[in-house]
Amino acid sequence: MNLEKLTHQVCDLAVETGEFLKQEITKLKITDIQSKGLHNYVTYVDQESERRIVEKLSKLLPGSGFIAEENPALQPGEYTWVIDPLDGTTNFIHGVPLYCISIGLMHGDETIIGMVYEPNLKECFYTWKSAPSYLNGEVIHVSQTATIHESLFATGFPYYDYRRLDDYLAIFRYLLQNSGGARRLGSAAADLAYTACGRYDGFYEYGLSPWDVNAGGLLVKNAGGVVTDFQGTGNYVFGKQIIATNKNVYPDFFKLFAAWKNEPNIL
Repeated sequence: MNLEKLTHQVCDLAVETGEFLKQEITKLKITDIQSKGLHNYVTYVDQESERRIVEKLSKLLPGSGFIAEENPALQPGEYTWVIDPLDGTTNFIHGVPLYCISIGLMHGDETIIGMVYEPNLKECFYTWKSAPSYLNGEVIHVSQTATIHESLFATGFPYYDYRRLDDYLAIFRYLLQNSGGARRLGSAAADLAYTACGRYDGFYEYGLSPWDVNAGGLLVKNAGGVVTDFQGTGNYVFGKQIIATNKNVYPDFFKLFAAWKNEPNIL
């Protein structure tokens, strides 16, 4: 399998699908918005975007399986595409121009392709196994920021699981008081892509799904960063927790998650 060629084909597919997203954002009506649960929305745009992506990926890699946000009936396989057809749906339905398409490919438990595309800025972040990470053809790297005090962080606010809200807010408060700032874009895929290219020095969030972090996690790792769950292990794709930073900041940043140390499966 030529992973480089396949990655570029995935990028082309994302660019094409991104144009569909941009066309539909002006047509969306309040009646098009459905609720999947507390603060969790979906539109026909998410569903049609996913249908197009699944159809074309099935042709690029026949026999592959899928883990996809909008169709839980799809099944994984030896090779599994992990898809978020519209990461940042809440932004999208409010006309906020930051949302992404996220596509990763796993071989067994290993992610071997990661791609995040933001159609409004036409920024395609991509990588594959044993390759650098790229933004529109240029190699990218995580930042070299040395300390938390100098760092800019990104996070996402939990929208349905509030059991650890106090622990989460304690970290958020610490960063507000002791770092260069904290941001919330509304798209975990974008947060990870921006960490990979050094715009952010780190990102953390809990309550996430595989399609939120699979592609972006590989982008950060292949850009020279560190990606773990809150216990310091590699179970961030399915573990619903993620820390992604540069190597300089990670040791001190990880210490902020001590409250999670002995509760790896609470979520």
